[in-house]
This record gives sequence, structure tokens and C-alpha cells, in this order.
Amino acid sequence: MDTTSPTPPLDENKLIAERREKLAAIRAQEGVAFPNDFKPANRAADLIAKYGQLTNEELEPQEIAVSVGGRMMLKRTMGKAAFCSLQDATGRIQLRVAIDNVGEEVYSQFKHWDLGDILAAEGTLFITKTGELTIKVTTLRLLTKSLRPLPDKFHGVSDQEVKYRQRYVDLITDEEARKRFRARSAALGEIRAFMVANGFMEVETPMLHPIPGGANAKPFVTHHNALDQAMYLRIAPELYLKRLIVGGFERVFEINRSFRNEGISVRHNPEFTMMEFYAAYWNHHDLMDFTEQVLRHAAVAATGSAALTYAGREVHLDKPFARLTVRDSLVEHCGLTLAQTEDKDLLRARILAAHEKAPAHWTLAELQFGLFEAEVEAKLWQPTFIIDYPVEVSPLARASDTNPAITERFELFITGREYANGFSELNDAEDQAARFQAQVANKDAGDEEAMFYDADFIRALEYGMPPTGGCGIGIDRLMMLLTDSASIRDVILFPALRHEG
Repeated sequence: MDTTSPTPPLDENKLIAERREKLAAIRAQEGVAFPNDFKPANRAADLIAKYGQLTNEELEPQEIAVSVGGRMMLKRTMGKAAFCSLQDATGRIQLRVAIDNVGEEVYSQFKHWDLGDILAAEGTLFITKTGELTIKVTTLRLLTKSLRPLPDKFHGVSDQEVKYRQRYVDLITDEEARKRFRARSAALGEIRAFMVANGFMEVETPMLHPIPGGANAKPFVTHHNALDQAMYLRIAPELYLKRLIVGGFERVFEINRSFRNEGISVRHNPEFTMMEFYAAYWNHHDLMDFTEQVLRHAAVAATGSAALTYAGREVHLDKPFARLTVRDSLVEHCGLTLAQTEDKDLLRARILAAHEKAPAHWTLAELQFGLFEAEVEAKLWQPTFIIDYPVEVSPLARASDTNPAITERFELFITGREYANGFSELNDAEDQAARFQAQVANKDAGDEEAMFYDADFIRALEYGMPPTGGCGIGIDRLMMLLTDSASIRDVILFPALRHEG
């Protein structure tokens, strides 16, 4: 497979060649082409926040000395003086570069520097006649020569793949992209702090598993040479985290990367981030209450409010989340009566009419869940917990003590998408072993997403696991919601893409 970058357009090739010539001249004249001895004392945003509201009469006489480093984004030259905009991690600040202040040699060099070059500037602050905080430059140096021209701008969907593939260019040129990922970082930091404040211990579990488990999904397979055995990239950390509950850590969580060898869409990436947390002596009701709190906390951290707007519609994380059983959701959103939710033929016909599959062997509970997926899920815009899932689709969840046909499980839906999945954990080792055996039978029948039999996990349960609640929250989808992003690729710095070659 070709691993080279695509050939740039002819105009771009010419510009790159010109910049390489400039770099060659710098190497010949100065020796050190990429100096590494400069440390900026100031950041653009800090200077603007502190001095940007002053008048020039208040500011310039103070002769406040500053130094900044960053990428030159704008430049306009007017005879013996020029203005340019320097961008660092916090924002942009204007520089005034004049021959009287920097000298004829530096000014001559500056005129040949290009947008995208990284500069070091020292000088004093003043306010221009248009009211913009500006550095009157006395010392100016080129730190890094940019060999590729920055794009003027991105134009809609046709350039989306360029934004994802060359995220570094996207971040240089799009302040909204930078804001999205700052919001993601802030939300993740606050989620971690919130979990710790509520008595959870952050842990790390393996990414390479000898047996894939914890979810119904197709794994990525690799081979460990020294052990001479197949290994699987984790599809979920669940079974390891529950081993820790057995070991006596009563509240654990992990914000992890998981991998599923499945389709790519606006909601799916082969590697993704989720948080799973487990608490001894909690049930699914405790988990739902706590999950509400986690999402509200993350929203406030990222946006300042739990009342959000997504795709032009309001989303209320600030209000109590609705709770519906699978059957009740069919009544509320499909127009069925309770009696009709018990009619297998009617349910199968509705599923098939929605162009979904409804195998002949499906039980009533599976048909109810199948119609929920076909017709209801996409309608759940406001936060809604769906509860009372059938045992057949919940191989790791604890069955209800009052109704063994359903499990103490929930899924959280917002904007028509699943955001969290949780349940009272199955801690009956014999029941879990039987469910694993059923999954193995499904795998033998051709179901690539069915689970393996994990003998070590069964052994762990045989030592005894206290009553436990566990939940997984999709972090990438949550970040889509918090940043009003249409695609999961907008909130993953480097999403999976087909190779350029």
C-alpha cells in the first residue's frame, strides 16, 4: 500500500518550493535554523484580559515589557512598519513591527517571513487608535519556518475529511475546533474529580485481553509472539472492573479506550472512550440517580449550564430524567395498547414494516425490544431511562427478584441516541456460567458478537461478589451533545479514516 502523502496541487508545490528556498537561505546565513532557546513570559489571552480595557494614555507610559511566542496568522506591511497577528494556545495578539524599533536587518528578514511561521517577540504594550492591545516589538526572531501554506479557510462538507485527517491544520485555523476540545478536556477533568469526590477510585485495566468480554461486539484480534497466543483489544473493561469489586475495592471507575471491529458512522468510531463505574451495594436505581448527576456535572463544566441546545433543539439535563419500561415506551411512542404489546404477530409485523429483522425464534420480550429499537429509540430526545430489559438481551445483568423474565437494567437515551448502559450486576456464579454457555452456543451458531466463556471471571464470582451496580457512559457521544457536534469525528482528535493511499 502506498504510504506517501497525496501530491499537492501545482500552486501549492510552488509555494512549498519557495518556502524551502527561504529555509535554505536561513540555514546558510544563520547556522541554527530552528533555535530552541526562547521561553515566552506571557500568553495572549492573559495580556488582553489584564490590559486590553485600558486606554493608551494609561498603558503606554508604563512601558510594560512582555514576550510572546506563537504562529503568525495575519500580516500587513506599510512601508517601514507592519502589523501582524500572533496566535498562541490561548488566542491572538497584535504585534507592531517597525524598522525604527527592530533595525533594518530584522525588518528586511521579517518582510520575507510567511504566514504560519512561528515567531518570538519582545516589546512593550500600547493601545492602537482602533483600541486594540498591541505589542510594540523591539526584538523579533524566527523560531520555526513553516514549509506549507495554511489554507485560507475550509469550505463545508467537501473539506470535512481534510479537517479530520489533518487535525493539526484544523486546530490552527478554526477557533471553534479548539473550543470543542478544550470543552472535552474540561468535562473529562471534572468527571474524574466528581467520581473521586464520591468515593470512587480510578483504576487501569488491560487493553489486551486473552478473552474478549463485557459486551456483545466483534473484537479486533492480534497475536502475542512471546506468549504464542491470540489476544483481543478490549471491547469493554467490565469483567476486570468487577474482579476488583470481588477483591474488595467497593467503588471503582475507569475512563478507557475500547475497540470494536464494527461499522463507522457519525455515531461510531472503531476506538472510542467510555467511562465504566461500579459500586458495591448499589442497584440500578442508585445508578440512574448518580448517572443523572454525572451528566449534569459534565455539562456545567463544559458549557456553564445543564440546559443545552443540540441541533437547534433544547435538551434539558437540568430536569429529572424520564423513566419508562420497554413495554410502556411502546404504548407512549408507538400508539399500542398494553394488550397489543403482548401480541407477537403484531410486534413482528411492525418490526418488519420498519425494515428491521425479526427472527422466528424471538421471544415476546425480544420482539418488544426489537420494536423499541426500530421505532422508539430515535424519538427519545429528552433524557429518558429505558428500564426492565429482557434477560435474553442482557447476558450480564441481574434478573429481577420479582420477575425473572426481566433484568434490573437501564439504558439512557438523549437526542435519539444511547448514552449510558447500566444494571444491577449478576453476582450468581452459576447463573452467569449458564448465560455464558448460552452465548457460546450463539457464537457456534454464527453470531460473531456473542461472548466467549470466561472461566476466570466465573472463578472470581465463585469467591463472592457483593450486590453491585455498574454503568458505562459513552464519553464521545456525551461530548457530541455538550459541544453541539453532528458527528463523533468532530469530538475525537484523530478519528479512524481510510488510508490516504
